[in-house]
Amino acid sequence: MAPNERIDFPDTDFDGLIFDLDGTLVDSMPAHFEAWCEALAAHGAAGIFGEDVFYAMGGRPTHDIVVELNGEHGLNLDPVGVCFAKRESFHRNLHKIGLYDEVVEIARAHAGKVPIAVATGSTRLGAERTLQAVGLSDLIDEVVTSEDVKNGKPAPDIYLEAARRIEVAPERCVAFEDAPAGILAARAAGMRVVSVPTPVRLV
Repeated sequence: MAPNERIDFPDTDFDGLIFDLDGTLVDSMPAHFEAWCEALAAHGAAGIFGEDVFYAMGGRPTHDIVVELNGEHGLNLDPVGVCFAKRESFHRNLHKIGLYDEVVEIARAHAGKVPIAVATGSTRLGAERTLQAVGLSDLIDEVVTSEDVKNGKPAPDIYLEAARRIEVAPERCVAFEDAPAGILAARAAGMRVVSVPTPVRLV
């Protein structure tokens, strides 16, 4: 989170908590951006993905971003190939990931009291490796990824599925998000949303 910024969390009147992962629970966005740059360069498309655009697209599935980049730049990048290269690069950099302590402390304070889910645009392998790398796996009751729903963020599918899995009505959940697409997704699901400040202030 940005220095000296605090999140505004209404610590009452909810039955479940749902957290985005990258940029919300964990400080992984720089590692993700580095992985994007390496993957695109390996596919002959270096320099097309600016950091401001990267943050604006935060929370969206990698495949969807590649498709959009193709359309914007008149390219024909293979989404599957870029996704694989990006994932492998990110996994090599897991040691660079840290925690957003204030958000994690909220999760820890409520673990065992209310069900907790993660709703992430990452793949299941990526999400599980990230949670394991930072020691948060035991804190989370359910993990919902882009592979579990038909439509990724900003569609509400991933948040609705997370609420279903923890057996809490969406309107009784509080969602934590850092990116515009995720905030739109959680709101569309009918949840209250806590906006987590990011280095690039977008909302």
